[in-house]
Amino acid sequence: MSTRERLLLLVAMVAHGLALHGSIFPGTEMRFGIGLAVSLIVWLAVCFYWVETLYTRLDGLHAAVMPAGAVASLLPLLFPGDHVLANAASPAFRAHFVIAMLAYSLFTLAALHAMLMAIAGRQLHNAHFSSLLAGLPPLLTMEALLFRLIGIAFVLLTLTLASGVLFSEALFGQPFRVDHKTVFAFISWLLFGGLLLGRRLWGWRGRLALRWTLAGFIALVLAYIGSRFVVEIVLGRAG
Repeated sequence: MSTRERLLLLVAMVAHGLALHGSIFPGTEMRFGIGLAVSLIVWLAVCFYWVETLYTRLDGLHAAVMPAGAVASLLPLLFPGDHVLANAASPAFRAHFVIAMLAYSLFTLAALHAMLMAIAGRQLHNAHFSSLLAGLPPLLTMEALLFRLIGIAFVLLTLTLASGVLFSEALFGQPFRVDHKTVFAFISWLLFGGLLLGRRLWGWRGRLALRWTLAGFIALVLAYIGSRFVVEIVLGRAG
């Protein structure tokens, strides 16, 4: 990106971040819903992307990242949600929340990355590369970035799950219990852990790595976003 484009994106990110802060913390409470959740996750993913562009040429990813950020900034207007989070005043809960959102955002960026790699790989195999994807970095560069994102996100997800299990009562005011969110979160953790292990021991890459990445991301989405979608959108309530 040019310096002007980088500054414009930075201004947009700051504006989006301030709007999110005002919506999540309207006063002393902490409110969260599916619109805010998706918006926050995509915003963090765009922030990571912006930082990554300082070190790696990622011009071809603009066409996917920028529209995603623009749409995500409008989601809280369509699905505001008024779910008040319990124990939001606790520093431990806020730390747990921030780590979880960072993990979600990195996995979101990794999933987007994997889908672009899959499309680019298929077009390259068919000897038909569209002009839209012509500016993508080399596949080896994208693959290295993908596993760097997954590695960092996996550490954050591990911290999230470990703190939720070991300190559930302090964080959420209730003993740890196994529900669908916990099951899907651990399935996602196992899938991403298996992917990283396969990469290290057997050099997994290409389509196999992309499939594991998307499978892990879908499980992670079902862990929270899916349940909030059913509650807020399908059932039409904020409980």
